[in-house]
Amino acid sequence: MNKDAKIYVAGHRGMVGSAVVRALEENGFQSIITRTHAELDLTDQSEVRAFFQSNNIQYAVIAAAKVGGIHANNSYPAEFIYENLAIAQNTIHEAYASGVKRLLFLGSTCIYPKFAKQPIQEASLLTDALEPTNEAYAIAKIAGLKLCQFYRQQYGVLYHSAMPTNLYGRGDNYHPENSHVMPALIRRIHEAKEVGAPEVVVWGTGKPLREFLHSEDAASGIVHLLNIENPPDWVNLGSGREISIGDLAQMISSIIGYDGVLKFDTSKPDGTPRKVTDIQLISDTGWSPQISLEEGVASAYQEFLFELKQGTVRF
Repeated sequence: MNKDAKIYVAGHRGMVGSAVVRALEENGFQSIITRTHAELDLTDQSEVRAFFQSNNIQYAVIAAAKVGGIHANNSYPAEFIYENLAIAQNTIHEAYASGVKRLLFLGSTCIYPKFAKQPIQEASLLTDALEPTNEAYAIAKIAGLKLCQFYRQQYGVLYHSAMPTNLYGRGDNYHPENSHVMPALIRRIHEAKEVGAPEVVVWGTGKPLREFLHSEDAASGIVHLLNIENPPDWVNLGSGREISIGDLAQMISSIIGYDGVLKFDTSKPDGTPRKVTDIQLISDTGWSPQISLEEGVASAYQEFLFELKQGTVRF
């Protein structure tokens, strides 16, 4: 890639997008283009068209999305499918129409079937039913992946996708109900320690197995993929390692220094029982994650404390 060329990062204020911007800067990219939601509504096709046509963008990373945890996905499926479909079709099509030659679209490993064979390979896409609690989001992300695949197939543009596993790190969303499991647990356990609460409630049984990847590792993987001459249409972007929600909560408690009781609320949904990705495809291209889970959680907690002190925590 030409490091002097204009590269647009959609979603640059989010956890992943901001990490991508930092990684691009560290790799010498000089012309990184960003827009806030107030400046550019990605669900508005006419705005997106005008943006691409007037900025001579050569590369694009689509990290913008409406995201949330089980509660948010289950409560607002209409918004999740509509907004994410709109973002995908508008950015991918208008990028193509304006002459953008290379685009990387970020999806999620929730695109795979609920009971996909573990570890999940890319080939398992569309082989069975999705997890119902995030089906709306998953369908929108599958559509974006397929848009990239078919535009590449039909028009010869280098549009490809990466499917990150559960991400966490600097700039995460710590909303008490709508966040993902990692930030939700960090906030809940931190607040319990602060007030001396004797117990912390953890949703579900604690038995589901999950895989986590630090956002800085994800960003390094994305920049790596952008520098591959002929990347796969889509690849898993993960750590290839898993941990139970119960063990994760214990790890977070230890790092934070909370010695109260973890109480599991089995009336809450567990979601997919096990989800770990096969990362052989991206590993074969020469990339691997560098941040261990314990190191990453400790770093994320310190970032949370800093953002809390600065009043910049995303709630």
